[in-house]
Amino acid sequence: MADRTFSHRRRVIINTDAKNEADDQFAIVHALLSPSLDIRGLVAAHFGNRRTRSSLEESRAEIELLLRLMKLDGRVPVADGAPYALPDAGTPVPAPGVELIVEEAMRDVAEPLYVAFLGPLTDMASALMLEPRIAERDVTVIWIGGGGYDGVGPQNGRPEFNLSNDIVAANLVFSSALKVWQVPAPTYRMMAVGYAELDAKVAPCGEVGEYLVRQLVEWNERQHGGSIEFRVLGDSPAIGLMLHPDCGTWVERPAPAFRYDGTYDFSAAEDASRPIRVYGSIDARFIHEDFFAKLRAFADHR
Repeated sequence: MADRTFSHRRRVIINTDAKNEADDQFAIVHALLSPSLDIRGLVAAHFGNRRTRSSLEESRAEIELLLRLMKLDGRVPVADGAPYALPDAGTPVPAPGVELIVEEAMRDVAEPLYVAFLGPLTDMASALMLEPRIAERDVTVIWIGGGGYDGVGPQNGRPEFNLSNDIVAANLVFSSALKVWQVPAPTYRMMAVGYAELDAKVAPCGEVGEYLVRQLVEWNERQHGGSIEFRVLGDSPAIGLMLHPDCGTWVERPAPAFRYDGTYDFSAAEDASRPIRVYGSIDARFIHEDFFAKLRAFADHR
């Protein structure tokens, strides 16, 4: 990869429930390999307690493992987010990761701040409650989460997973003045990639490439009763949109509220005129191929 420098790098914080599944890892590595992104920190996030009682600690350990595999340990700030969902709409959960978001949002610099949430919105909601002025700053929240609109996607009566882990936080962020770009489930599920392509383009790329593919295959083996040979890298659109905001189609919609079954409630929205950006499609080829090329170049230079 050419050693390019950029005069106006995007300030970025990645908030990730990194051990929840097998796709956050790809998004984290992609962000770290993208020279136009100024990674101001990686925040470990909880992912509820249905799969484990130590989700925050497991996310933190996974982030640190990836940094070690890339020989970047100690070179990127890492902070813990909240260990659990908001107890109610008036009680923040202070954490170092929340402080990091507030600090970066309040910095007086020209470059806008993008905060990518690959899991629940707990830490953004806490940051808003602790420092409401960040809603007036040039901050964009990119969220991988929420169900489909207008009947698109599975309607199974359950909230989408990231939403389910903190519906209170999602309602606080969506009802705020923050800029929100949402990538709902039917859109992020467009990011499928097969084992054959991963074996050819990712696994040979050093320790981190081998680990990315191995942990993905192991996840499928543990979680799926039937045989499959693909995985959806559903968190990677957050990175793709920071690199190229128009690498998907989007519309502006009034910010909805979320009911406790995960469905949208537009009548309950505090300000129905407030728009958010909702992506309805994503250019999976652009995102996958950009990642594969950067990972290959990274491995070749090691």
